[in-house]
Amino acid sequence: MMEYKGAHDQVIFQDVLDVCSTYITKPESIDLIKKAYDFIMVKHEGQKRKSGEPYTIHLIWVAYILSTLETGPITIAAGLLHDVMEDCDVSHEEMVERFGEEITTLVEGVTKINKMPFKDEADVYAENHRKIYIAMAKDIRVILIKLADRLHNMRTLEYMRPDKQQRISRETLEVYAPIAHRLGINDIRIELEDLCLYYLDPKAYKEISDLLEEKRSERRESVDKMMQSVKQLLDENHIDYRMKGRAKHIYSIYKKMVTQNKKLDQIYDLFAVRIIVDTERDCYTALGVIHEIYKPIPGRFKDYIAMPKPNNYQSLHTTLIGSEGQPFEIQIRTYEMHRTAEYGIAAHWKYKENQYGQDTSKSEEEKLSWLRRILEWQRDMSDNKEFLSLLKSDLDLFSDYVYCFTKDGDVKNLPAGSTPIDFAYAVHSAVGNRMVGARVNGNLVTIDYHIQNGDRVEIITSQNSRGPSRDWLSIVKSTQAKNKINQWFRTQFKEENILRGKELLTNYCKAQGIVLTDLVKPEYTQACMKKYGFRDWDSVLAALGHGGLKEGQVINKLQDAYRKKNPQFATDKDILEAVGKNNASSNGQTGAMAAIKSKSGIVVAGLDDVSVRFSRCCSPVPGDEIIGFVTRGRGVSIHRTDCVNVMNMNEADRQRIIEAEWQVTPDKEENELYDTELVIYAYDRIGVLLDLTRVFTESGITINNVNSRTSKQGIATITIGFAIRSVEALHVLTAKLRQVESVKDIQRTHS
Repeated sequence: MMEYKGAHDQVIFQDVLDVCSTYITKPESIDLIKKAYDFIMVKHEGQKRKSGEPYTIHLIWVAYILSTLETGPITIAAGLLHDVMEDCDVSHEEMVERFGEEITTLVEGVTKINKMPFKDEADVYAENHRKIYIAMAKDIRVILIKLADRLHNMRTLEYMRPDKQQRISRETLEVYAPIAHRLGINDIRIELEDLCLYYLDPKAYKEISDLLEEKRSERRESVDKMMQSVKQLLDENHIDYRMKGRAKHIYSIYKKMVTQNKKLDQIYDLFAVRIIVDTERDCYTALGVIHEIYKPIPGRFKDYIAMPKPNNYQSLHTTLIGSEGQPFEIQIRTYEMHRTAEYGIAAHWKYKENQYGQDTSKSEEEKLSWLRRILEWQRDMSDNKEFLSLLKSDLDLFSDYVYCFTKDGDVKNLPAGSTPIDFAYAVHSAVGNRMVGARVNGNLVTIDYHIQNGDRVEIITSQNSRGPSRDWLSIVKSTQAKNKINQWFRTQFKEENILRGKELLTNYCKAQGIVLTDLVKPEYTQACMKKYGFRDWDSVLAALGHGGLKEGQVINKLQDAYRKKNPQFATDKDILEAVGKNNASSNGQTGAMAAIKSKSGIVVAGLDDVSVRFSRCCSPVPGDEIIGFVTRGRGVSIHRTDCVNVMNMNEADRQRIIEAEWQVTPDKEENELYDTELVIYAYDRIGVLLDLTRVFTESGITINNVNSRTSKQGIATITIGFAIRSVEALHVLTAKLRQVESVKDIQRTHS
């Protein structure tokens, strides 16, 4: 196992206090940190990590990392306490009593959600992240604690199973490293990225590491010679400075080699010289002096002082040709710029918690404008997975961007590949909604024009504009623009969708002979709203109107709620008695009216040890929402609630519907398999069926039957029947199948 600096070093609580004492002066602040330490030593006593070391070592490390970022005492105390509510069953009330509301809020912000009923693991993952990011948007200290927590977990990842190493590394690379980058906390970002690469692609990591070491040995002499030459120039011009060399970190090299298809020799900034000076004027003076002697490479000069990066990074970057013809990079910045580059938002943020006062300038608030967007997104979305996808996309786009200007000269930072539409929504959502055209550098351009660095963009608006087009969604690049366009459509057509939803529901009930007025009462609609995650009944109707929900789904849920309040409706007396007699004659027992688990692992309302069978039309598996249908003489047939046959039942048959639920015992959960089918739509190609069946083989799933046909348009429809343990396992399998080349869509059979 390769060693990382700091990964296996020992740290004790005194180390935390030693660092804190360099910038925290108030004794009561130090006492707060000590109080938190004493508390965790009691609450986490006896708990061990995977490595076998006491769990408190991890908490001390988190506090130590936070102290090196010079965060305030409240943040450090919360870092020590961040797992106490999750792992030690410490209540909210106890936390508030001992440490106050502020620390309790921070700890709750970091705490995972583990007791809520989600459909699958992916939903839990998405909801946990949603919770953390919303908490982060309200208080930046939440993510600082989370980053420190994740950094130490990555340093000790070797003790995890290989599959967990991969999953955690991928999550870190997709979410936490980009957030560290956006917050400007460079040291943490670099270490996280390198650690992730080590576990995700160890071969590539070793190759680059070895090559880098070789190159370093080869170029050490020439780099040292060049540094001496630059030092002489700066000394001659009486510029006070500090100089040091650095090697580019491994992941950034890997990324360039993969994305830009470059060899190591083609990457100019493998080694860079960093010059730190007192003032901004000294930065430009030093640059001018160096350019007099060394020839800069065209297109490789970047002025991030005049045009800072969105995370507030400032520096001058120039790539020069050395005396021996070798390229090298020089970075020039002030001490304040360097501090910001290393610690990011943590270097200046208001949460120094009374150490330096609570005043925050407008510019400091603007640095976190992207966090406010997170709050806007979560208000507009009920789907956790959509929210997470949006967030990942936004963070991902951050790495490459362009600078452009409004007609008044204000600077806008946009993702690379952005269009005038993105620009319009960056100015204001009202500008985007009323946009009818654009000028770039005084010339009319198409709406799909890709904005370049330095472009001056003017948006043409009209009060008569009909608003954005759905086609814009495939043109825009920024997450902000996509969200604003979707929001406009949701708002604009909500009334229309509500009316359409009412009409669809009414027509459905008429066709099925259902009295709708009996069902649309607050006590029943509330259950439906809760089930599908809507705040009000109008939102349910709007979802029906635009196709997000099906009429049968809504009616089934309303009827379920109705039956709970009116059980006589759910149990057709005559039918249940007949079934009871049938059971008595076949089993020699009386039909006792109780919720008893059948041998199938299904609980059916009102029947004792009833014969239960699974319908072939929809093939339910554990985890699916189900209902029971009382047949004549064949017991109860179990269907999924979204089964087409259930949705299209007439009123007479609906009297036979009874409640049913899964109640699988642990031994049955491990061993029982349930038949189901998937319909896979894919572009026809040689080997597609082989690739699909390979996924089943690798997942240890036996295929029962396969049926395939191909349309004239070249679309293959492949139906695969198999047995599986649960709907969660089915979700995992489906996700793997979607990764197969040419797969267009996957659906479960409904009828």
